[in-house]
Amino acid sequence: MTRLPHWLRRRHSLSELHELKGKLRHHSLSTVCEEARCPNKAECFSKPTATFMILGAKCTRNCGFCSVESDAPMPPDADEPRRVAIAAKEMGLRYVVVTSVTRDDLPDGGARQFANTIREIRRELPEAGIEVLTPDFGGNAESIEGVLSALPDVFNHNVETVPRLYDTVRPQADYARSLGVLRLARETHPDVKTKSGLMLGLGETHAEVIDVLRDLREAGCELLTIGQYLRPAKGNLPVVEYVEPSVFEALREEALAMGFSFVASGPFVRSSMNAEEMYAEGQRK
Repeated sequence: MTRLPHWLRRRHSLSELHELKGKLRHHSLSTVCEEARCPNKAECFSKPTATFMILGAKCTRNCGFCSVESDAPMPPDADEPRRVAIAAKEMGLRYVVVTSVTRDDLPDGGARQFANTIREIRRELPEAGIEVLTPDFGGNAESIEGVLSALPDVFNHNVETVPRLYDTVRPQADYARSLGVLRLARETHPDVKTKSGLMLGLGETHAEVIDVLRDLREAGCELLTIGQYLRPAKGNLPVVEYVEPSVFEALREEALAMGFSFVASGPFVRSSMNAEEMYAEGQRK
């Protein structure tokens, strides 16, 4: 499927991107917005907002949906947390989202780098909200606790798709393990909001999606994103279906009825898009 339906066609001016990209390059920082070729990059950079990607730009896994390069990564940069915090301050951010590549090569999966980044942001921007979007850390409870002990406002870990498709979409991940990460976060730090997300259009059925939503609620997940999978590059999985906007809206209503405190569901929704608004609404409820 190569032709985009009308609801997925967008035009953006790229002129607003250059100032923010200049700041990121000045501090030698990466964003998942660029590395994962997010379709909302122009909109988010113009606000400005960005999702900082720590621990390098090379991933030890090779997920079929992701355009981040899979290769042997460099050792963690000890100064990176400070640079993220300074860049966030220069951008005037009120809400900072931090994610990473998966680092199966590190004993703690990169948890210490996450915790140090949270603490540096707190030092520079004590009033800002902080959200982390983490890998599964191999299910290591000590690593998960290491991130949570730095007290982010939101702990986000995406299940991405339905269990049946994991072998194709996330061959080095495990659905039950991802649910366990969210459950552990909720049980050990109930004051930290838990969040997850999944993509549609990879061949899942409606019933399978509903089962995932139920599993997420059972694991204590409070905030949810549902978006359309868009093929970032030729080497990635093809799109099986472009899902109608009405389906996203119906799923949003079903998820809210299950008890999620906030649900963003739509073709262009991505895990960290409008994260500040989602957190604020979740807090209000």
